Amino acid sequence: MWLYTSCDLTFDITIPTHFVLMLRPRSGAQQWVAREEYRLVPSVPAFEFTDGYGNLCQRLTVSPGHFALYTAAEVMTVDYMDRAPGAPFVDIQNLPDAALCYLLPSRYCESDRFGQMAASITAGRWAGYDQVAAIEAWLRATIRYTPGCSDIPLSAVEINAKQAGVCRDLAHFGIALCRSLCIPARMVVGYLEGLEPMDLHAWFEAYVGGRWYTFDPTQAELRGGYVAVGYGRDAADVAVYNQFGPPAYPLTQKVCVRRM
Repeated sequence: MWLYTSCDLTFDITIPTHFVLMLRPRSGAQQWVAREEYRLVPSVPAFEFTDGYGNLCQRLTVSPGHFALYTAAEVMTVDYMDRAPGAPFVDIQNLPDAALCYLLPSRYCESDRFGQMAASITAGRWAGYDQVAAIEAWLRATIRYTPGCSDIPLSAVEINAKQAGVCRDLAHFGIALCRSLCIPARMVVGYLEGLEPMDLHAWFEAYVGGRWYTFDPTQAELRGGYVAVGYGRDAADVAVYNQFGPPAYPLTQKVCVRRM
């Protein structure tokens, strides 16, 4: 399917402020970016680089005053996300080098704290994809998905105690549980068609059967319509914008996803 995505942000800047942005989707096996629009108002010099996870990032310094960022893309994405029941666990010695960092505990995914819980949730499942599917189903049934209930990222330990969270929080918990079973797992941030209420979205991927597969405990069933923008170990790696200095919060944020 073809999707049109956009994210518009406006800020009121009080002092010269440096930003690092991550709002450009890149083409890959699951999506093809055919056209993009990226406008900065007022226009300022921006320098693009690729971070350690392959994300397209831009760095720029904004002067005091009103600042707006307008992004849009036309993306061909898959109609249905791949499922692979029975896909096997990949032994650590056979993992690609790039997947190894997704085995370790990270700031919001304390995988070293969930070994017993993960083993209990996945008891009786074949090692690999079926374990991750059991984790996804357990999260969907156990942790209450409540859009807008938190403004700051919460860790897997905090969500386990709270038993509710936004999409980012459920992804953190799923990632931590997967890593505790030695299954590489990473966070993805991007867009999802039909999301209510519409906003940027987060989910997670796990590496089993020799490739990455998508899992999303916030949705009743996995469907098409996902557009990935950033990948990382957890929310600290995939913020669509980071600013340095006194906090500059968006005055407005408008996200749109529609089928073309």
